[in-house]
Amino acid sequence: MKIVLIGYMGSGKSTIGKILADELGLDFLDLDAYIEYSEGSTIPRLFEEKGEIHFRKKENEHLDRLLKEKHNFVLSTGGGTPCYGNNMEIIRKATKNVFYLKVSVGELVKRLSTQKSERPLIKNIPDSNLPEFIGKHLFERGFFYERAWHSILCDEKEAEEIDKEIRSFLI
Repeated sequence: MKIVLIGYMGSGKSTIGKILADELGLDFLDLDAYIEYSEGSTIPRLFEEKGEIHFRKKENEHLDRLLKEKHNFVLSTGGGTPCYGNNMEIIRKATKNVFYLKVSVGELVKRLSTQKSERPLIKNIPDSNLPEFIGKHLFERGFFYERAWHSILCDEKEAEEIDKEIRSFLI
């Protein structure tokens, strides 16, 4: 069984993915960590030294390889992964168990405002501009996120509740 979690940064993909994998006895894979290991570099360093286009090409290659070669896992993608190249098509063809963890702008602001130093994309965004930045990004990425086979509304839910909801949809 292949399960893929997509959504904006801070939506809980890694947290939910680990719980889900544990409950189902599957491996948990984090695409960003897999890319860093495979490339021998951090993602911020790849962006800085080789540029976003190089990173997105590598992201696409690693995503495709993982989905073709590995079986029985829960995969947490990067927030931008579904939005570039043919990544969403690759994901949708690999499994019907694709879940968009949908979180409101307000909830994302609350979650991410305490994690800014760990998030290069928002590290230098003033707190007062964070809602607008996230809202704009969600608007731009929504088309891709909404192509998941399932959407799970995550506001005001505990991780275990989201895990249970995802498991109820598994094929």
